[in-house]
Amino acid sequence: MDTFMCSSWYHLGYLSPYYPTWPFDQKEYDYWMPVDVYTGGIEHATMHLIYTRFFHKACRDMGITKGDEPMLKLRNQGSVLGEDNEKMSKSRGNVVDPDKLVATYGADTVRAYLMFFARWELGAPWNSSGIEGSYRWLRRMWSMFLEPEEKFSEIDPEVLKKLRRKTYQTLRSVTGDFEEFQFNTIVSSLMELLNEISKAKQAGAWGTNEWNESVDLYLKMAAPVVPHITEEIWHLLGHSDSIHLQKWPKMDEEAAKEEEITLVVQVNGKLRDRITLPSDYSEEEAKELAFKRQAVQAAMGDKPVQKIIMVPKKLINIVV
Repeated sequence: MDTFMCSSWYHLGYLSPYYPTWPFDQKEYDYWMPVDVYTGGIEHATMHLIYTRFFHKACRDMGITKGDEPMLKLRNQGSVLGEDNEKMSKSRGNVVDPDKLVATYGADTVRAYLMFFARWELGAPWNSSGIEGSYRWLRRMWSMFLEPEEKFSEIDPEVLKKLRRKTYQTLRSVTGDFEEFQFNTIVSSLMELLNEISKAKQAGAWGTNEWNESVDLYLKMAAPVVPHITEEIWHLLGHSDSIHLQKWPKMDEEAAKEEEITLVVQVNGKLRDRITLPSDYSEEEAKELAFKRQAVQAAMGDKPVQKIIMVPKKLINIVV
């Protein structure tokens, strides 16, 4: 049978290959199906996806499968174009050979750059010069975690607190970005966190409990993006099991909480000032401080206040 027949039910065939008496083992079907997330290019939308749904519904009517749909969610990825902004093809001569890039930079660098250079669902033209940034990030990660720094007899507790805060704030954003397929912002968040880790290292954090916790979480967050280097660093730091067998880290909201927060103050939608408040501020505290600012008073003049619009942890807009 042709490939369209095979591709219409391969997700079922994977459940129990060569099962002797039925298309699949019913226990495996009950455990795995339906498919949680199905990813593919938009070019499949008018053929394969129609066929696989038809196949599922026909099998359902025959008592083989269950439910109305074989997949719960569909996500289409964008295309990597040539550097000339055209679809890659041999005739145009704009094809980028990934094997050559892997030979030069390593698989992790190529993998990280593919995630970083464009939004996954949009795609973009390839940029050969941009891959150097991902290469530098991995080299820096290696030296950051494996080259010891002098330990200070005393270290500012604020440095360690700030390191934990940034680490858990990054964990929160990276976890959400994985769920939403926002791979480019995952890489940028990890790059940003590495800068904070570098500052902590220079301030003497190396070897502290907070340092070890941050490195542990960093490697686990980075492992799905760059699986080889994280596995290597994980073992060189003394672990005997694989990093890819670890559970995803648990969030510590208390550690991630900002001590202070800055709010924008607007009058009739125009920026007039900024105020800094404790992170657990009340609306009344925010309003009171905003009204005391000279720039806000000048913008309001003697006009009566009609309403106050508050966007939590972002802004106050005084409408006069």
